[in-house]
Amino acid sequence: MSAPPHPRLTDGPSVADISRLFDKDAETYDQARSRLVPDLTPFYEVAVDLAATAVAGLSPRVLDLGAGTGLLTAELAAALPEASFALLDTSPRMLAVARDALALYAVRHETIEADMRDPLPPGPFHIVASALAVHHLPHDSQRALYARIREILAPGGVFIHAEQVAGHSHQLETLYEDMWLRDVKSRGVSAKELAQARTRMAHDHPVPVATHLTWLAEAGFREADCFYKRYRFAVFGAWA
Repeated sequence: MSAPPHPRLTDGPSVADISRLFDKDAETYDQARSRLVPDLTPFYEVAVDLAATAVAGLSPRVLDLGAGTGLLTAELAAALPEASFALLDTSPRMLAVARDALALYAVRHETIEADMRDPLPPGPFHIVASALAVHHLPHDSQRALYARIREILAPGGVFIHAEQVAGHSHQLETLYEDMWLRDVKSRGVSAKELAQARTRMAHDHPVPVATHLTWLAEAGFREADCFYKRYRFAVFGAWA
């Protein structure tokens, strides 16, 4: 089931451009992601473990922000067969891929074509999750999003955020870049895939781990921590 786009709260830089970029790569995105994100399996495993532990014994309602092709939702659904999912993304082609994939496994879901700066679907949600999406927003929009996520979480609900982060210094950022290039080249990433990734990354606004934790605390989450980190890839959990 698909919900119509929400009215926009604010315009932001390059929203349409970003949507077109991800639309263009929708059919090949998942295969490329496995080469572009080193240790993708443990990266997602930590996110899923945190979510499953937080909602043990429930039939949770889950919102996946920037859901793309539904890769994170699929992983969560395997661990949470009683869950129902709402997938929000700006890219209609990405959401079409997600719908087709999730339908094969009878995952209960709806898709919402919207930007993360639009009004979020009404809660309460037991889990709000996001993987490699929030960093596309400008910093002030990321910070504001955390507060809006907190508002739609059920008491005791959890925000699971698997994200690309920045180094807190130029030296560390250079190290992250060098290690990422080493890793993706060792995994056989093609020149085309790397060029496509670079084009998408030109729109990115990552921030350091400490900044994420500060923003989560300011948003009113009672507990928050970074539970996994490998250079520029990190997984956060924050509880309402």
